[in-house]
Parts: sequence; structure tokens; C-alpha cells
Amino acid sequence: MDHRPNRLERQLGQLEQVPAFARAWARSLVLGRAVPFTGTAKLRYEEMSRDKVQIFVDNIPKVRNHIGGVHAMASTLAAETATGMVMGMNVRDDCIPVVKDMRVQFKKRGQGAMRAVATLSDAQRELISSSTKGEVSVAVT
Repeated sequence: MDHRPNRLERQLGQLEQVPAFARAWARSLVLGRAVPFTGTAKLRYEEMSRDKVQIFVDNIPKVRNHIGGVHAMASTLAAETATGMVMGMNVRDDCIPVVKDMRVQFKKRGQGAMRAVATLSDAQRELISSSTKGEVSVAVT
């Protein structure tokens, strides 16, 4: 599969000039300004590639629930953002990704910080890059 970087990939590529130790911080700052709500929740974009996006949310006062853990909606925000970003890393410049459906299952009470990891298979990435319209289910843990 021939790959040409899309708009999001090109923009994030400019951050490669930032020293590696500060790259996640710089990426989080830039994307937090582009998507203000993710900046409010202080989401940290730890890894962003075409097949995997990993986002971290600290257990800080702004995102805590009434029992001191990361609020369910803050962890859901991290999952939705990871999904949108992994799609954004693959969608063609003439297409716009839109979330149509989202299902969340909480297995147990969250404690401490949270990490959301969204992944796409090679087949899913090929489908996204070759189609102008379609649906893809993105796995997030």
C-alpha cells in the first residue's frame, strides 16, 4: 500500500523537530489548543501513529469524580479522542471523520490515571484510505 501523509500526519510531523523528551508534551499542547475540551481535561497524547494512538489522562482535580477517581466521562473522552485521532491519521484529506456510534463498558471502578489505546488493522487502514465514505469500528481499550 502506497502511503502519502495526510494533513494531520504532516502537521504532527513538524513536531519531530522537538526533542524526543518533550514531544508528547508539545503534541498535547498543540492538539489541546486545536480541540479545546481535550486541553481542559489535560489529555496527554503519548503515541500517535497510523495504526495506534495512545492517550493518557492523569487523575487530577479537573477530571475527578465524587469518589476521587478519573470521572467516567473523562476516560470516555480519552477513548473517543484516541479513536478520532487514529482515524484522523488515516483519513484522506478530502474526507472528514465523524463518530456515528459509541459504546462504553466499564469493567470496574477506575483508580489512578487512565490510558486509552485505539488501534486499526492494516485492512481497516487500507479501507479508510481507499474509500470516500464508509464505516469502521475502532477497537479501544
